[in-house]
Amino acid sequence: MYAIVEMAGQQFKVAKDQKVFVHRLDAEEGAKLSFDRVLLIEDNGAVTIGAPVVEGAAVEVKVLQHLKGDKVIVFKKKRRKGYQKQNGHRQYLTEVSVENILASGAKKSAAPKKEVAKAVAEKAPAADTASFDAMTVAELREVAKEKGISGFSSMKKAELIEALTNA
Repeated sequence: MYAIVEMAGQQFKVAKDQKVFVHRLDAEEGAKLSFDRVLLIEDNGAVTIGAPVVEGAAVEVKVLQHLKGDKVIVFKKKRRKGYQKQNGHRQYLTEVSVENILASGAKKSAAPKKEVAKAVAEKAPAADTASFDAMTVAELREVAKEKGISGFSSMKKAELIEALTNA
């Protein structure tokens, strides 16, 4: 059984008990994480392809260690001009071990941004300026759109808050 999963902005083909180096994850060593962006699962010849992801599927991993990759030398030169530049780079990586591949029954990690903005907009009282200050500009624009305020797309955050409190 293997799966193609998106971790830290990259896609990896993983199998159970496999170790993978991914871009640095914001997690402690020894922590267990679950990635629900599974694009494909193969289980004994049965292939399930997501559109774009397989619903209910997840890959559980354990963070083994944080480290730096091998040094990559970047050398630039323009011939006959006396121009040479040398630079080096070491990528920050995290080594993870795949603990389990769940084909179904996994819980979603977080709600999509549009649903979160809608939920915040429903909970926000109309005249409470403090709650509007805690919102992002995108969330304020969603609330303004629902209240029927025109010209909200070109307003700045302070103008949006003022328009929402007056509406």
